[in-house]
Amino acid sequence: MGEFDVIARYFRRAQDQGGVVSLAGGDDCAVLQPTPGQQWLVSTDMLVEGRHFLTTVPPEALGHKALAVNLSDLAACGATPRAFFLSLALPRVEESWLAGFARGLFALADAHGIRLAGGDTTAGPLNICITVMGEAPAGQALLRSGARVGDDVWVSGVLGDARLALELWRGRVQLSGEDFEHVRRAMEWPQPRVALGQALRGVATAALDVSDGLAGDLGHLLARSGVGACLEWAALPRSEILARQAQDLQHECLLAGGDDYELVFTAAPQARSSVEAIARALGLPVHRIGRIEAQPGLRLVDAQGQTQAVRVQSFDHFA
Repeated sequence: MGEFDVIARYFRRAQDQGGVVSLAGGDDCAVLQPTPGQQWLVSTDMLVEGRHFLTTVPPEALGHKALAVNLSDLAACGATPRAFFLSLALPRVEESWLAGFARGLFALADAHGIRLAGGDTTAGPLNICITVMGEAPAGQALLRSGARVGDDVWVSGVLGDARLALELWRGRVQLSGEDFEHVRRAMEWPQPRVALGQALRGVATAALDVSDGLAGDLGHLLARSGVGACLEWAALPRSEILARQAQDLQHECLLAGGDDYELVFTAAPQARSSVEAIARALGLPVHRIGRIEAQPGLRLVDAQGQTQAVRVQSFDHFA
């Protein structure tokens, strides 16, 4: 099967034409039609075999995650997903793998109403690169630079289970049965908080997604906003599985673990009832975990009530 056969069989869909995507794959460029009064928001993420995922990951889960991590960036900015581009390097053509990958990819795409507009395929080590495009009303996108002294710090969902799965693969912890499946699903099937991001427009003052660890990612927001923050250890949301682990492992998973793809955001104290109402409407737990302060840096009030500086850095591919 050749390159264009792969595209036609697994990645070309009749419903990819129309609406924002006036013309998808088949020409030298896709043709997109912006919605009047909206701004484009664009993000790109790459997943490389052996670096971002294990060879044992099922292709359907990989298709889901490849798009999910990109949708999470749109969610962090409060954007509505519109179109995406897929560049895929394959070591060989395996039809069963392609079918599973496409199934996971398009199931999530359909759930969020985003269309494949084009891309590229080539031979090479397995590498998946997706570029997503979304829209938000002009001037209403959530950014990292809007946090203000006195704002609450919030995070959605729970943190640390994906990192716990990584430590499971490394042999540092042992889990079985439902616990094993839970943390594996957290790592392989993250859920982008697109609806939450959209609902937070006009409510949150700043936001980003937790992809490389809470402490490091929040540090980016603090730096862009020119502020600091203090978090409460007891308020950091964790699963019962993680809560049963040793304290030092919990610390690593909650503050330095990656692949959570939850949203961390700030909002004025007066907005607490609005944030809680949004969470109830979406059926998604959110947790108030700290407060924005004038003093630069990130601090943590530990289980003994002592305040400590947090020096955990986010994941760095070249560190």
